[in-house]
Amino acid sequence: MNKIPLCEKYAEFFKKLSVLSTAAAKIDETNVYQPANMNTRKIMDALVEENTLPESHLEGKENFIDFYEQVKAGKSGLILMEHYSNTDLPSFCYLLEHSGDERLADLSKRIVAIAGMKLNEDSPVVRSFAESFSRVVIYPTRSLDKAEATAQNEEEAKAEEQKARKINMAAMHAMSDCKKRGEVILVFPSGTRYRPGHPETKKGLREIDSYLRLFDIVLLVSINGSILDIQDENMLHDLVGPEVTIFGAHKVIECKSFRNEYLASLPADEPDPKQKMIDHVMDLLDKQHAEIEAKK
Repeated sequence: MNKIPLCEKYAEFFKKLSVLSTAAAKIDETNVYQPANMNTRKIMDALVEENTLPESHLEGKENFIDFYEQVKAGKSGLILMEHYSNTDLPSFCYLLEHSGDERLADLSKRIVAIAGMKLNEDSPVVRSFAESFSRVVIYPTRSLDKAEATAQNEEEAKAEEQKARKINMAAMHAMSDCKKRGEVILVFPSGTRYRPGHPETKKGLREIDSYLRLFDIVLLVSINGSILDIQDENMLHDLVGPEVTIFGAHKVIECKSFRNEYLASLPADEPDPKQKMIDHVMDLLDKQHAEIEAKK
């Protein structure tokens, strides 16, 4: 089916989103936790519903349920998910809510995504799009590297580094609060959307290893199919259209034993075990994705 640019098909949607937007346009250490705007969420759900074909589903539904029940019992839960488009999170939450299972509908409400500052700061339209879902906002390492590279002088670069430190420290506290409330943290381990022909965009960030150390259990979620296709850096140019979307998960993983066993398998002189750890996670996600693709 042909897809057309978001800005053409949903211009009226984005006007409504902008009117209902309440999220901060600038991020600092005081506003890193941003709860979902349920008014804009209704509009996003309508967009997703219109483009989600009936064959769309959760693969390994029992694993999502097991993850939820362990979180409900008191374990801290982390979701590491593949990243192909800006509708990955909206589509995932939509399928959980419409799975026919109350437990998964509740899981959808508990998800808090880790998001970079640019979703708030780059564009009012993108901000209104993103604020439909609860987030903890961070200052990503990649963004800091760019800011420091373009700084006019050492003083400016140092100020940016201090800003990043304050924001990310506040984000850690916010994430801890989320865990205490029984919320689930969702992270895209690549830190960016995968662009075909650019394998570096699918490489996991070494910082993800710290998340594995902070949580009791992790669910690896693969994505097959997306209602959005990336065109360039401008999200509004993305092509949208009906698609079968499948979110898959294997068995719940105990973070501590998973991490310890893999790190123990590495050579004693491995120079970057943290990167190797997340490379292993990305390999597992790739395998999961391929298994589901083969069934289609």
